[in-house]
Amino acid sequence: MLHVQNIHQYYGGSHILRNVSLQTHAGQVTVLLGRNGVGKTTLLKALMGLVPLREGSITFDGQLITKATPYERAKAGIGYVPQGREIFNRLTVEDNLRMGLATQKAGTPIPAELFEMFPILDQMRHRRGGDLSGGQQQQLAIARALAGAPKLLVLDEPTEGIQPSIIKDIGRVIKQLAKRGDMAILLCEQYYDFAEELADHYVVMERGEVIAQGLGADMPAKGIRQLVSI
Repeated sequence: MLHVQNIHQYYGGSHILRNVSLQTHAGQVTVLLGRNGVGKTTLLKALMGLVPLREGSITFDGQLITKATPYERAKAGIGYVPQGREIFNRLTVEDNLRMGLATQKAGTPIPAELFEMFPILDQMRHRRGGDLSGGQQQQLAIARALAGAPKLLVLDEPTEGIQPSIIKDIGRVIKQLAKRGDMAILLCEQYYDFAEELADHYVVMERGEVIAQGLGADMPAKGIRQLVSI
């Protein structure tokens, strides 16, 4: 679904991403791991076209998108849930979800399955986004990304600052989406146990480089927990 090949990215004179390559596959969860400051969020922003690349290529669903705009990438089928959620605080839950329909035909209704996945959003659909708890806002941000029916869902630290009960709900939804088989999921995560439980594949970054990758089932044997907690 997604093929990132040998990408490099700079901020000023700093070399942030160094020859990074990875792939994601429909029906599978790829987890992106690494300590703070190693370039994970920059990589996700590069995938969305929010920061430019110096070298390398990004192919999505068979099409080269290296120079595509963020809107074009969203329209092609990439759903992005940024770190910090970035919902519209003054809009209602329902209107936030409508924003996720921007790439769809005019008049497209909010998919009913979003309220089945996150029942609390149905109960609060007329509440303003800023009035929701942090965990509820995270559910709203994920649902907003899913409203556009993406082929790839990119999640940046979805468990950050979230209560355990909602982390379980988010994990359940990610498993459900992967099981459908029509969507690839790229999950950038600091909560190791959550990542290991969901991972079909893992990628570990350090100082802007990929230093390890493999099958999720091999993470314990490969000592990945120790690798990312040093």
